Amino acid sequence: MNVIWARSVVSLVLLAIACAAVGALLNVRAALILAIVVLVVQSFIGTYHKQRLWRLLDAPVYGEVPSAPGIWGEIYYRLHKLAKRWHAQVRQVEQQHSRFIQAIQASPNGVAMLDDHDQIEWCNAISEVHFGLDAKRDLRQHIIHLVRQPDFVRYLNSHHYDEMLIMRGMGDKRQNVLSVQVFPYGENRKLVLSQDITELERTDAMRRDFVANVSHELKTPLTVLSGFLETMRELPLSEAERTRYLELMEQQAGRMRHIVSDLLVLATLEGDGKLPSDQMVDMRAVIRHLQDDAESLSGDRHRISFDADEGLTVTGVETEILSALGNLVTNAIRYTPDGGKIHVDWSATGGAAVFSVTDSGLGIPAADIPRLTERFYRVDRSRSRDTGGTGLGLAIVKHVLQRHDAQLEVKSEVGKGSTFTVRFPVSRTTRRQPAPV
Repeated sequence: MNVIWARSVVSLVLLAIACAAVGALLNVRAALILAIVVLVVQSFIGTYHKQRLWRLLDAPVYGEVPSAPGIWGEIYYRLHKLAKRWHAQVRQVEQQHSRFIQAIQASPNGVAMLDDHDQIEWCNAISEVHFGLDAKRDLRQHIIHLVRQPDFVRYLNSHHYDEMLIMRGMGDKRQNVLSVQVFPYGENRKLVLSQDITELERTDAMRRDFVANVSHELKTPLTVLSGFLETMRELPLSEAERTRYLELMEQQAGRMRHIVSDLLVLATLEGDGKLPSDQMVDMRAVIRHLQDDAESLSGDRHRISFDADEGLTVTGVETEILSALGNLVTNAIRYTPDGGKIHVDWSATGGAAVFSVTDSGLGIPAADIPRLTERFYRVDRSRSRDTGGTGLGLAIVKHVLQRHDAQLEVKSEVGKGSTFTVRFPVSRTTRRQPAPV
């Protein structure tokens, strides 16, 4: 017997005892009147609490516990406990749902959920960017009406989603490349995952160009070497001709060594994830080294001048800085005709160290300046080969300067020369203390 039946039986027993006592003291009529009054009052109380419970169930207010005597108080209390437990479960589900949505929003991939009619049920912010959607405005819109690229329409309607779809011309500027794949789930619903592979495509293109350029650059000297070897093996040559051919072969071998050496330097710079040290560079020695190399390479064919603030220096890796600045000076000498001027300046501007190389050479067309630091890019390929350039010097300069937080600026005018300027940040600029007398 549960508590409700027990309390009802006890209530009836007490009413019977009370009525019997009243009947014994007064009469049977008084006992019947008492019983009727008590039962009517209990009926009204029960009806009142039933209506109260109805209203509570129809529009529940969490946290509200109606007070009532007897069994109704117990009912309200148990109902409150049940509502509290349900509320805790709902809160837990809502928190899990919120965390799930936050996780999808944090994903670098686009996620769009479609119903059984290919209408948008939900999409994250990345998917909005990829397809130009609006999660609120486009809710319950057919995705084909919003993403109208023919390839996507055919892919979605094909129902064959084993392979990804590559979509080009996406995004705000219509320059992005997306990888899209559909995953069916549930009752004819679909999950559309998208990934921006623009940078990956660009990297693959650069890799293909790099391999093609390396193959082309090494193929020419190898072809020359092979031809000279065949000539020396099959034709009778005089000593002078043999000497000339050997010199040419040595030049081609040296060119291949320079290419391989520069490629190894680039690989080292790109593979070294450690930041350059804060060790002070001996810029006086670097400038002297640059001046000696410039005069040796020029052979008195140019008018070379150096202006250097000997107390000014920077922090970083001395060998890397020497390699980068040396490439700039070497290029100025190689691409300046005989009799031209070359001026190198090392000074402070606005608290930052600035290295500049100005020449009176051939100059660079404006369209070529943004591409100068690309590997194997040359403004004039034939002249670059004649001067011994590998096409990797400015790529090395770019990587060294990036590692040292420095910037490269190029100003040039065809027929009037060029100025290459390197600006080191103030954080890496310092001054060497003068030696004690």
